[in-house]
Amino acid sequence: MTDPPLTPDLLLYAYRRGIFPMADPDEGDAVYWYAPDPRGVLPLDGFHVSKNLAKLVRRAPFEVTVDRAFEAVMRACAAPAPDRETTWISEEVVAAYTELHRLGFGHSVECWDDGQLVGGLYGVALGGAFFGESMFHRARDASKVALVHLVERLRRGGFTLLDVQFITPHLARFGAVEIARVEYEVRLAEALATEARWEVRFAG
Repeated sequence: MTDPPLTPDLLLYAYRRGIFPMADPDEGDAVYWYAPDPRGVLPLDGFHVSKNLAKLVRRAPFEVTVDRAFEAVMRACAAPAPDRETTWISEEVVAAYTELHRLGFGHSVECWDDGQLVGGLYGVALGGAFFGESMFHRARDASKVALVHLVERLRRGGFTLLDVQFITPHLARFGAVEIARVEYEVRLAEALATEARWEVRFAG
């Protein structure tokens, strides 16, 4: 358990300062706080979608929704995967972010196939900043489709910063880059001062 307890107020305080929590399953799910340097961001004006993925999105193989199943998305992100047996998304983390969702700051994008949740992502929105936390897929390309819908929504809503925390090869293919902590703090301050809107409606 973290000391002090992980609460929505503490999460919002941390995010406004570019800090985020992760639980360590090897230490009884103790929560540690991180502020990477360099920091991973996905420029909204530099988002790259391959031709094949663009065609897939236009074909609309999944029903895409927003904020319909936030906790279910979190738990799917936390589920064991072939390359990951443990997770930083502890029960305490799930509870705190689910409450953040109820307060209107936590958001999810879901992909459904025949009524089954097959992919999605979740994160936190503050001002014009969206802090991406995690994504998952049970059907091929479902998380990619969710990301494309997220970026389009952020663009439409006037967001200026998509924080992805750490760079992975998967995110790099979409145009994610690393920036120095000092530059990130400038971008974060500008984004927090920006008025943006997250509309809870069909993401297409």
